[in-house]
Amino acid sequence: MSDIAVLVNTAVAVLAAVLLIVRFRVNPVIALVVSSVYLGLAVGLGVEKTVETITAGFGDIMVDVGLLIAFGVLMGSILNQSGAIRRLVEHLLNTFGPKRLPYTMGLAIGTVLQSIFLDVLLVISAPLARKLAPKIGKLGTARMATAMAIALECGIVFTVPGVASLALAGLLNVPLGKMLLFGLLLVIPTIIISIAIMTFLFRRGFWNEAKDEDHTFVAEEDREGEEEEYDGGAGRPVAAGNAASGPGTNGTVAQATGSVAVAERETKQFPLIVLFAPLLTSLLLIGAGAILQILKIDLPWLQLLGEPVIALLIGLIGTCLVTRSAIGQKRVEEAIAVGFKESGQILILTGVGGSLAATVAAAGLGHILGGFFSASTVAPLLVVWAIAAVLHIAVGSVTLSAITAAGLLAPIAPVIGLDPVLLALSAGAGSLFMVHVTSNTFWLLQSLLGQSVRGALKSVTVGVSVASVVAILLILPMSLLF
Repeated sequence: MSDIAVLVNTAVAVLAAVLLIVRFRVNPVIALVVSSVYLGLAVGLGVEKTVETITAGFGDIMVDVGLLIAFGVLMGSILNQSGAIRRLVEHLLNTFGPKRLPYTMGLAIGTVLQSIFLDVLLVISAPLARKLAPKIGKLGTARMATAMAIALECGIVFTVPGVASLALAGLLNVPLGKMLLFGLLLVIPTIIISIAIMTFLFRRGFWNEAKDEDHTFVAEEDREGEEEEYDGGAGRPVAAGNAASGPGTNGTVAQATGSVAVAERETKQFPLIVLFAPLLTSLLLIGAGAILQILKIDLPWLQLLGEPVIALLIGLIGTCLVTRSAIGQKRVEEAIAVGFKESGQILILTGVGGSLAATVAAAGLGHILGGFFSASTVAPLLVVWAIAAVLHIAVGSVTLSAITAAGLLAPIAPVIGLDPVLLALSAGAGSLFMVHVTSNTFWLLQSLLGQSVRGALKSVTVGVSVASVVAILLILPMSLLF
């Protein structure tokens, strides 16, 4: 088959997936499998080879990241039950003060808290962010909303063990330790620079409190919070649950917030460093393993502990033991059940993304595109960023758009000598562009932080798009160094 025919059929397959998801509301998993089947048959792989490629692609990525995603989500779910996140935000406020809170909270959410399922993390931290916003000053709501949006979205695509980060690493065969190190090098300056840019724009009149904030909503929330604090603070989940009743949310939001409040009332006040120590230990072990590999140092025992599966297993066991002492065995078991439920949909979506990527590779797209980009490593990074951005605008899923775009260009990395970690980061950066009304995160941030839709379009859509552009501008110089 001619190169043009392969390119056309690949484009048709991707567009068909987008159309099925957006226009006909077909589940993304089904849409991606259907597109993979079409592409395999259209480029002449045949029935048997097409099915074999789809199933092998699913299985290969599960081998690489299946346990990692499951362990990471389970750790996050248990930490959620312990109330550790709420306490961490309060500690950041007391330590760094309200002026630096957008940056400190953003960095915490974008790095150490990425094992927690995004919607749950948002629901836990948003009520605190809303109540702390007035302490920052006149632009408190705008700055906190933007900081949270940027940190949440950047974290899941750049930071191990964020689900999209794990999926991208598995899809492109990037060692997880390397993804961890490069992701941290990128996510920290991206969050800081993006928040600073948005703060500059807000101070120059980009934010209009009268039109961009829902003052009625905020006033009502404050009154409810005061009444419920009089009863011992038990009303926090009611306020957050009411806030979460807007578009794009569901009953799990109120349930998650309610379970956190109940857990907090029954939690022994363990030091925060103790609660987070297992997770931090896992990340340190993974990082140490990556450094040993880079420096070619042979320490078998540390290499074993630094293997991502072993490191995250150690973290999960440690988190279970610590939180069992804090909140009891029953709540740990409940958290694990919730974690299994959350990880299931993530695993399946990640797997079918691998199926499409495997089919694209089998179709021979890598050799075709490799010829186009052989003279430069910058061009494919910009192309994968643009593809991910377009897919995200259409589909509204950061994870789906990132792994789809990365899968399309994955075959070219070995052909032109491009480091796959740069491709993974570029796909992640592109998938951040234009978080808008098709995203559940958009509506959660809009409702939970007391913004109008117009305000959310500024703080979330513009804010995360700025982060997308900042990230790719930081990745391009990295491509010249590595």
